[in-house]
Amino acid sequence: MADKKPARDRKAPTDVVPTRVPRPKPAPIVAELGRPETPEETAARKAENSRKHRANQTLRNLIWSLVASVGLMLVIVIVVVRPDQPAREPVDFADVAAQAQPTIDEPLAVPDVPGQWTSNNADLGQARDGVSTWYIGFITPSSQFIALSQGIDANPTWLLTLLDQQLATGTETVGGREWTVYDNRDGDDPGNLAYAMVTESGDSTYVLYGTADTNEFRTLAGSVAKEIDAAEATEAE
Repeated sequence: MADKKPARDRKAPTDVVPTRVPRPKPAPIVAELGRPETPEETAARKAENSRKHRANQTLRNLIWSLVASVGLMLVIVIVVVRPDQPAREPVDFADVAAQAQPTIDEPLAVPDVPGQWTSNNADLGQARDGVSTWYIGFITPSSQFIALSQGIDANPTWLLTLLDQQLATGTETVGGREWTVYDNRDGDDPGNLAYAMVTESGDSTYVLYGTADTNEFRTLAGSVAKEIDAAEATEAE
């Protein structure tokens, strides 16, 4: 029987590199503290940074909203306000009255106003609740507005609606007629109802209203009074 060869010693492989476990890096030192932050301090710092970020975002959003609003306003002004547009052509209210008169029995007032006055509208409105309205809009020399509305078969509701339920403040006699005065010039945003004068005759209620001054109202009231006198004289014949 052959002799067995003696066993050789088995040595461990020399090419195996031992595994190194990385050491955790030390927390950075915060200059303000002179030491690393605690977990609580880190959480507080991150929360504060988040709050500041949100605040800055809100401020930026507010600024952009304001810029957008101003831009939109400028666009509206540019599109809507066009001062270079030609003024509206004056209306021949006497001619309009002559055309409308055959359609209604009550004489329509056609006041004789000064030459510097212009009319921007004249119309006989369709009857509403039995009330037809003859309307003339005037622009006075002071560039103020004053209108004549003659309500035919008018009722108290028609007058209250026209004057936005304002209360009378007094009376004044102009052209030999008594006019009820509605002075709302000291009111909040009275618009075209800053001042009004009302008188009645026959089946008509005559209302003057607008932004003109008192003397301009008296001028129109005196001319309307002459129209009323002429209409009453015609009916008396």
